[in-house]
Amino acid sequence: MTNVILSRKARVAAALFGALGLIGIGAAYAEGYHGAAATRHHYGAIFHLDSGGNPAIKKTLNNIENLLHDPRLKGKITIELLANSKGFDVYVKNNGFQDKLEQLRKEGVILAQCANTLRELHIDRKDLYPFISIVPSGVGEITIRESEGWAYIHPTPPAQESL
Repeated sequence: MTNVILSRKARVAAALFGALGLIGIGAAYAEGYHGAAATRHHYGAIFHLDSGGNPAIKKTLNNIENLLHDPRLKGKITIELLANSKGFDVYVKNNGFQDKLEQLRKEGVILAQCANTLRELHIDRKDLYPFISIVPSGVGEITIRESEGWAYIHPTPPAQESL
């Protein structure tokens, strides 16, 4: 067995050629890449909405629609929208989102509200759309869904535009 001692220049050159080779492989791979394959029979995703206001609600509902219409997941996904804290705004009657929520519900999205939030913020159940389900606790719902293998998605509210 012989020991090969490379000069500093040789080591740098070898590293550079190796990196360029990986870049070339990565570029070739990226050209034919169309996203991850949905190889499982079923997927679950729980969207967590804990911020109020139209921008946060619109962003979350748009994310849900995008997931529902991903062709890789057609017929393979169950989605739940869980609202707690100030996220309860999404389910308050006359907020402008009734049609969108009813459409999502018809597409199989589970619409859930945390009972703890209702109690802590003194919100009457009658102030919410009647088709909303109530769960005992939001964090409990998330815990159970994640233990079942569901993806946890918590869209960040859009940044306030400065004037």
